[in-house]
Amino acid sequence: MRGGRSRPGDLERGGRCGLFAGVLAFAAFGGAGAALAASPLPTVPSSKLGRPVAVFGKDDRTALPAKLQPYQEALGLLFNIRSRTVCSAFCVAPGMIATAAHCIYRTAGETPPKLADFWFARNYDSTRDYARIAGHNTGAAAQNVLAGSAKLSLSPPIDATRDWALVRLARPVCKSSFEVAAMTPDEIVRQSQRQKLYQLAYHRDYTQWRAAYSTPCAASRSYDGAEWPAIAADFSQPETLVLHTCDTGGASSGSPLLIETDSGPRVVGINVGTYVQSKVLMREGQVTQRSKPDAVANTGVASSAFANRLKDFASARVLMTAVEVKELQRRLLELGDYAGAVDGTYGPALKMAIEAYETRARLKVSGIASEALLKQLRDVTPGKRQ
Repeated sequence: MRGGRSRPGDLERGGRCGLFAGVLAFAAFGGAGAALAASPLPTVPSSKLGRPVAVFGKDDRTALPAKLQPYQEALGLLFNIRSRTVCSAFCVAPGMIATAAHCIYRTAGETPPKLADFWFARNYDSTRDYARIAGHNTGAAAQNVLAGSAKLSLSPPIDATRDWALVRLARPVCKSSFEVAAMTPDEIVRQSQRQKLYQLAYHRDYTQWRAAYSTPCAASRSYDGAEWPAIAADFSQPETLVLHTCDTGGASSGSPLLIETDSGPRVVGINVGTYVQSKVLMREGQVTQRSKPDAVANTGVASSAFANRLKDFASARVLMTAVEVKELQRRLLELGDYAGAVDGTYGPALKMAIEAYETRARLKVSGIASEALLKQLRDVTPGKRQ
């Protein structure tokens, strides 16, 4: 399928002007299935396969070349049968994976699925080594997921660059992992110009749940008719936004964007969705005409947005009981950083409170509910605000 690019029209006279509204479309796949412990994802006749969300130019997806086949062991599917969600994910440590945040939390206004219902199947093509999120059976799954945001906005300001998530697994199923290289979008663009950028992902429309290789693809700041200043205005944190043309399809959300190095592939971003622009004509603040939306480019979040958080999360000892989380909430409440319920649940409000305290205390900002943080808070009283 050939994806289009937006071409803004000229401004019209008579009090009208052409405006361009950006939105983000996701490439997660919702599909029915049976219980994971007993059976794999369902096989669907080719006539019922979901179509790609956006494939730019000709579809160059192929099976993994021989030199990349060993890295298939670090790829997998993250899925939730109850919420009918399937996404790509990849290993970054023996017991940790990375994916897109919307695969886990959905978006602003939507009810997030239960974390205890998620499974990760490493190398779904053949190995299918299943694992659930750590703490799934004790109510501690929430603090074992670290994400850029749990309430992503699809309309400007778009939260695409916060659409990353790191997930600690109940057991170390990852026999090999991808190394994450902290890289900015400008550096990724330069690597793509050298034909070094590519993607490995699962796609719902490609060979029934077998990993695919997207041949060297392009990354850019501007596209035909969509210049970077106008694009950047649509995003909340454009400094870590990657616009790319790697082939994407249903279930490719959460897949790694990689560059080739002498020592093997390095993750430089996570594929999250498609940036769509539509032209509207307005009169006196009211939309009078809306054109068909055009896909500008696929979107990803650069590794510079999450690489440092990965190191901290991998080494942290996360609180695993509601009693400890309640104490953490209570102490942050006493310090004025937390305003939510003391219920033993790690959520967006507690994460923000942790980050607020870490910022005020001049600590490295992590948002992690860790044993080290709780220990430090025990030594801090409201009368000793830092």
